[in-house]
Amino acid sequence: MVKNGFYSLEERVAIVTGAARGIGAAISERFLQAGARVVLAEVDSSEAQRTARRLDPSGDRSEVVQVDVTSLPQTQAMAEQAVQRFGRIDILVNNAGIAGPNKPLVEVSEEEWDRVTAVNLKGVFLCCKAVLPFMLKNRYGHVINIASIAGKEGNPNLTPYSATKAGVICLTKALAKEVCTHGVYVNSITPAD
Repeated sequence: MVKNGFYSLEERVAIVTGAARGIGAAISERFLQAGARVVLAEVDSSEAQRTARRLDPSGDRSEVVQVDVTSLPQTQAMAEQAVQRFGRIDILVNNAGIAGPNKPLVEVSEEEWDRVTAVNLKGVFLCCKAVLPFMLKNRYGHVINIASIAGKEGNPNLTPYSATKAGVICLTKALAKEVCTHGVYVNSITPAD
């Protein structure tokens, strides 16, 4: 079935991380246009609230959840809040990410490396860990991990970012093989500039 030019997502519930702006806001908008109910998960909750009001003025089909994707308790609370509000989780889009430092590897600090790794790779792991139990219980779900062409090609002066996006691609492949026989499908998308 098609709704507003898109395949219908009526009765589906999606969580989109990093949903306040950019790719995450655009994904949330498309999901809402297709009839889904959307959880806009974002560390910047005030910006996410503005995005939600713009995309879903009534607030009937959206929920904003403040979440730091590097924290398991917060990602678990995100999943639980989605289920409390909408009764299920059908789609998870792991979009939250940071570019990190743009400089040669020898100038990257350990703290900078750890921060990029925590958000871009650990965040995907923790969101999957929090949401998958609900999908596996229902034997239905789709996980979409937003990687980058940098994870396939490697970008100079963006080594931490490139390495984490390569990790997201491999995590996607491994997890897809793990859960595909349980009705859960895992894919990644690799946008380029």
